[in-house]
Amino acid sequence: MVMSSSGSVPRLVIAAPSSGSGKTTVATGLMAAFAARGLAVSPHKVGPDYIDPGYHALASGRVGRNLDAYLCGPELVAPLFLHGARGCDVAVVEGVMGMYDGAAGEGELASTAQVAKLLRAPVVLVVDASSQSRSVAALVHGFASWDPRVRVGGVILNKVASDRHEELLREALEAAGVPVLGVLRRAPQVDTPSRHLGLVPVAERHAAAVEAVGAMAAQVAAGCDLEALMGLARSAGALSCAAWDAAEALGAAPPDPHRPPDPHRPSGPRPQTPDGLKIAVAGGQAFTFSYAEHAELLTAAGAEVVPFDPLRDEQLPDGTRGLVIGGGFPEVYAAELSANEALRKAVGELALGGAPVAAECAGLLYLCRELDGRPMCGVLDASARMSERLTLGYRDAVAVSDSVLGVAGTRMRGHEFHRTVVEPGAGAAPAWGVRAPDRRVEGFVQQGVHASYLHTHWASEPGAARRFVERCRTS
Repeated sequence: MVMSSSGSVPRLVIAAPSSGSGKTTVATGLMAAFAARGLAVSPHKVGPDYIDPGYHALASGRVGRNLDAYLCGPELVAPLFLHGARGCDVAVVEGVMGMYDGAAGEGELASTAQVAKLLRAPVVLVVDASSQSRSVAALVHGFASWDPRVRVGGVILNKVASDRHEELLREALEAAGVPVLGVLRRAPQVDTPSRHLGLVPVAERHAAAVEAVGAMAAQVAAGCDLEALMGLARSAGALSCAAWDAAEALGAAPPDPHRPPDPHRPSGPRPQTPDGLKIAVAGGQAFTFSYAEHAELLTAAGAEVVPFDPLRDEQLPDGTRGLVIGGGFPEVYAAELSANEALRKAVGELALGGAPVAAECAGLLYLCRELDGRPMCGVLDASARMSERLTLGYRDAVAVSDSVLGVAGTRMRGHEFHRTVVEPGAGAAPAWGVRAPDRRVEGFVQQGVHASYLHTHWASEPGAARRFVERCRTS
């Protein structure tokens, strides 16, 4: 099979009028259906969501990647897309929320519509038709005409009740001028369970997730015109930018202003030669949230990235010099994490000994003294507990304290997504000053630890990965 050049890889954006319309079912099923035909499929997700990419990876056999114009900036959306799509025959991009919904108060920023324009990609609109017939034409016409720069190339009708219902919908849509590329009936076997922060991650229900993805693939293959969808994907406009590269990003990052010049340090975009420096990265069922580019940047900076599972491993990997603990659901596994006393002790000793530790959200909870009354690592003199209140949204932040990730004054954009509370919410040296949507300080910087609720994407600030590796090397 002849591969497309990276700038012209066929691609589709799967959007919807609102959340709950069936984007994940269609996007995941389409990825799996294309993969079953022997195509190399590149899976992507608009926005900061960590969970959907796990299902995408299961469907495609490739790492699911995020495209977030708020966290990374619009200028990085196409380069990061091309990086993920290297060597692929087709790419499928699942949108976020409703097609025109983006960062609050920021216009189209971070919306599915903006990403579709940045990728020059046609859009397939997934419509929940369960409670309408002729009105579907007005809905689709409105979405297709709202922004003429967004090309809605077709519609997939979801939750269609009967043959008669389908007939009425098709008749109505003939006047809208947007072709129907698929019709899906109600199918409970494709549903995936949810809880307090959305879908249950693949890592927690692998066998059931495999079955669900298989059902999605079968439903999409049976109900959608795959040839027409592939034809639409081939109509995407060529991209003129270069693919993102971790080593080049590190080479282009501004130098650390607090680090004296080192004549022996390699310069330019070439990665450092790995020297056995090990950085342990938490994984397993309790810590499933991570962006693939983080590990790629750490590797390009010269580190050996070694995964470990805080639920099962009783010791950190031999030779660990630094620790990255990302997001996930430690509150669901608090009893098991607490019971692994040997690892909690090892993490505490590493952190309190001054080794660099970067902890986000779930990692912050794990480093606390306790979580819902159960002992955790005790690195931070803080207590964490579940809350009824959902904290969700993008954040504009600035580093308050010098840390292993950056110097004070560094501005970064992040995302918060949790139903927990940490008391106190900030240490003597806070990690971030949140500028918007509210003004507050949060997080902890102490010795080599940087712990915060804020999820960040290091592709927007590759110097964070380089600084972290350098601190691991010298600590």
